[in-house]
Amino acid sequence: MIDPVLKHQLIEFYKSGKPLIILTGAGASAESGIPTFRGPEGYWKVGSVNYTPQEIGTFRMFQQNPWEVWKWYLFRRTVCQQSKPNPGHYAIAQMAQLMGDRFTLITQNVDGLHLRAGNSLEKTYLIHGSLEYVRCSVECTDKLYPFPENIGPKTRDSEITEAEKEALICPDCGALLRPHILWFDEFYNEKHFKFKSSLEAAAEAELLITIGTSGATTLPNHILDIFEQERKFIIDVNIEPNLFSHTALHSPNGYFLQGPSGQILPEIRQIFQQEASQS
Repeated sequence: MIDPVLKHQLIEFYKSGKPLIILTGAGASAESGIPTFRGPEGYWKVGSVNYTPQEIGTFRMFQQNPWEVWKWYLFRRTVCQQSKPNPGHYAIAQMAQLMGDRFTLITQNVDGLHLRAGNSLEKTYLIHGSLEYVRCSVECTDKLYPFPENIGPKTRDSEITEAEKEALICPDCGALLRPHILWFDEFYNEKHFKFKSSLEAAAEAELLITIGTSGATTLPNHILDIFEQERKFIIDVNIEPNLFSHTALHSPNGYFLQGPSGQILPEIRQIFQQEASQS
């Protein structure tokens, strides 16, 4: 999959000591069996009305019908909890260990699989939030709380018990807790979603590896723009062509590796590992 020219560039990059960013989207977790939820899996029926993820995953819907929104996210979290990291996740975590301070992972995924594979929270920017945390819906505090332990797995048809509803109350003010997710009608910020930190990391890094993202959200596009404008090293890994692969192929220093990340990323990790063992 990785030709000799690209292999040489990866070796030279590793020797350079310059920073690396890995940016992941839903495709990285699809290989673990997690659907993107933008397709049929994401639709949610309230009464006789079907809602799309873009409609149910909003602060406006949460204000109007909070328990239906919670039911959708509890089902989503169950799907994520029942999935396991794939070889791509583990390869990324191993690259993080090899690279040390040179490494930053920026992920749009809220499933927690990167952390379960071994990535550190310190070097992982959760730019769309995480289903492993909740926060106060009226923002009485900036604190993130771990997801309540006494809420069990949910199917699409599961109801939320009264005891579980009690567990979803803010311990500081008594308001309802919300999923720590960037909703479709909300904006990136530094406090919760590492907006500034992500752009600063992109400005400093020399290599960007994008995995399983289509470019549907703004912050990943800003990161890609920085690399494109500065003519830096871009590798897009995806099973199908997309905005990121198009940009990489039209960049003087870009590559599109078409195929499963669970196959391609271990190859990149092995190149870095072999070089590390010789240095």
